[in-house]
Amino acid sequence: MDPVVMNINGQDSPREVEEGTATFLEGKDSSRTAFLPCIISHEFFSLEVWRASVAELLGTAVLVFVLDTIVISSYQTKTETPNLAISFFIFPTLTILLLATFPISGGHINPIITFSAALVGVISHSRAFVYVLAQCAGAVLGALALKAVVNSNIEETFSLGGCTLSVIVPGPDGAITVGINTGQALWLEIICTFVLLFASVWIAFDDRQAKALGLVRVCSIIGAVAGVLVFVSTTVTATKGYAGAGMNPARCLGAALVRGGQLWNGLWVFWVGPAIACLLFYVYVKTIRDLPPWTEVLSKNGLP
Repeated sequence: MDPVVMNINGQDSPREVEEGTATFLEGKDSSRTAFLPCIISHEFFSLEVWRASVAELLGTAVLVFVLDTIVISSYQTKTETPNLAISFFIFPTLTILLLATFPISGGHINPIITFSAALVGVISHSRAFVYVLAQCAGAVLGALALKAVVNSNIEETFSLGGCTLSVIVPGPDGAITVGINTGQALWLEIICTFVLLFASVWIAFDDRQAKALGLVRVCSIIGAVAGVLVFVSTTVTATKGYAGAGMNPARCLGAALVRGGQLWNGLWVFWVGPAIACLLFYVYVKTIRDLPPWTEVLSKNGLP
């Protein structure tokens, strides 16, 4: 997912944030050297970083436009299982966009990928800051593009395809609010985001797995896992009004800024939940980083 991990910079051993600066170590860092990548502020003036941020901006804009369109289309056509249709189309959409942006930026197009990469030392914090700003700006552009082409009635009915916890619908005694509470939504964000990081994104961060599987398979796994998690989150709640686990705070923010209204209710959940999941993922990575590969464990125990 990142140039440092999967070698998009054209180096045989891509472990440097910038040539001549701090080196990322593999599990044997002292506290001093482990902190060095976090303080590389000169990346703010790096043309390569800003060029990569443009790819993140455009990639996120396209992602938001396409995914929100898919959400609206799936519900507008009155599909029997709209959540299944949405999950199905997330897979190819996310896979293609990851492949498209990877050669330039490492293919994040999601603040949780960037944040977790910075936490585990894959990229510097300054690069992560620029990426997240670009992703949020791209999400707003994608939402603006969608708003410009959809009918105003559709925009209002489907909340521009954004992240919702609840919606207002007509009832026998007037308008009522249907959806899930913030506690349920927060737990779903934490769980689904952690599973996404654990089951797919970690493959991109791990050199051995990334090299063994190859770029296309890694991106496909991430797309497939994201699609499955959206389906699971909407199925277990089975509640109208809840859009499912966001797992991309920028996408939720873009629609909220452009559309507003109900999208602001509980927006913090789609930021706080993934942030907590990233911290849990960091603890997990730090816990297992010094463990030897399972094949070495078997070999030492005399097993085949």
